[in-house]
Amino acid sequence: MFPASALVSFCLLAVAYGQQVGTQVAETHPTLSSSKCTAGGSCTTASTSVVLDSNWRWLHSTKDTTNCYTGNTWDATLCPDPTTCAANCALDGADYSGTYGITTSGNALTLKFVTGSNVGSRVYLMADATHYEMFSLLNQEFTFTVDMSHLGCGLNGALYFSEMDVDGGLSRFPTNKAGAKYGTGYCDSQCPQDLKFINGAANIVNWTGSASDPNSGTGGFGTCCNEMDIWEANMNGAAFTPHPCSVTEQTECSGVQCGEGDDRYDGVCDKDGCDFNSWRMGDQTFLGPGLTVDTSRPFTVVTQFITADNTTTGTLSEIRRIYVQNGKVIQNSMSSMAGVTPTNAISDDFCTQQKAATGDTNSFGKLGGLETMGAAIKKGMVLALSIWDDHAAGMLWLDAAYPTDADPTAPGVSRGPCSATSGDPTTVESTEANDYVVFSDIRTGPIGSTFSSTGSTGTGGGSTSTASSTSTATGGAPTGGSLPKYSQCAGMGWTGSGTCVAGTTCQFSNPYYSQCL
Repeated sequence: MFPASALVSFCLLAVAYGQQVGTQVAETHPTLSSSKCTAGGSCTTASTSVVLDSNWRWLHSTKDTTNCYTGNTWDATLCPDPTTCAANCALDGADYSGTYGITTSGNALTLKFVTGSNVGSRVYLMADATHYEMFSLLNQEFTFTVDMSHLGCGLNGALYFSEMDVDGGLSRFPTNKAGAKYGTGYCDSQCPQDLKFINGAANIVNWTGSASDPNSGTGGFGTCCNEMDIWEANMNGAAFTPHPCSVTEQTECSGVQCGEGDDRYDGVCDKDGCDFNSWRMGDQTFLGPGLTVDTSRPFTVVTQFITADNTTTGTLSEIRRIYVQNGKVIQNSMSSMAGVTPTNAISDDFCTQQKAATGDTNSFGKLGGLETMGAAIKKGMVLALSIWDDHAAGMLWLDAAYPTDADPTAPGVSRGPCSATSGDPTTVESTEANDYVVFSDIRTGPIGSTFSSTGSTGTGGGSTSTASSTSTATGGAPTGGSLPKYSQCAGMGWTGSGTCVAGTTCQFSNPYYSQCL
């Protein structure tokens, strides 16, 4: 994610005691089914679930219910130093619905923005009770349906991948006693510094926080890793963004390594990333309420990770986006920014041109670009789903003009229609308190296997749906002449060209979609 708003941690020397597990509240992971599809479009249901991130959890004394942490302040008696704090304090189970506004039903997850005194949340998809589900998506596609019709300016309903440990760091850091079962081990490309624990140790040293501001706590250490943002969005703006890092696993940082402040572009991760935001890239009629992709209604989002040799072991060369709504397959919008070759996909060339055209620092290229991102994807990443507001930059980098002191007509500055004050957290947490996002029907499989002109290829359990044969595909593809690589070229209801550019052929994916490959 783009802002430098923290999520900290603190890593210590190995200690005799670690992050403890409480017994006051039973931990029961809400079930959230997902699907795995095959090349023919047949999908089977996986019995997955979600777990709440440890940073939202109740942290209390191992002896009783005394809070170890209240209002961004550590209890000085229980936590005089990191070692003692880790021994004295325990993470406990969560009341997902009542306290955090997190509910599931079948394959749908609802995240409410404000529930009582709680603001926002983050969960991870679990393979079983103690391990995160790992996604290796080279030459594959990832698909989900989203309803963000109740998600206004200044908010972010995010779905993304993080290079976390499969067990939350339980085996790699013996001081971590809680593990994935309690949502530990978070990291991302912002090298967050507001986590209460990292690697099983308490984040006490250099901690600063105000009891009056529930989002002000930060420490002197952070936790970094590769991050692939599949979806960061509200009704008025959306982006997908790879963020490569020079580290190859969840890694503690401090100082310059974290990219703090003026050292933003000297850290181990690309905090800006290389984003494709349709509005920012020149098409202000593509995504929003009542637009081509109508955010006032649910729609399906397909992300394809194309490799140079079209294998699951090749080098990542492109990240492509397709939408499905109302029975129509909608190709991603084409970029029209001056200095950028028109495209609707992320590639290294696109990123280099975009950075030059906007004058942004090209940390993406410096840190290896798509090749680095692809190596992390190949190894496997954890799926995170969250809803949040931005205390650092008001989410302006997603849905408004940003930076605020830049000429709003300059290339890449305008990112959405929201105002310069729309993301003020105090206002948003009041006026948008009832907002929520729904993520559903998560699917993975070979290119073209996870969707059709009805929005999905099957209903799970190996069965396939009967999509309407009267729907049409829109966007991106011309009605005649040669189609560029990866464009749709055939399918029930398709009215565009069926001729692919030289060197590619129109390859069948399912009855409703074929692609130039």
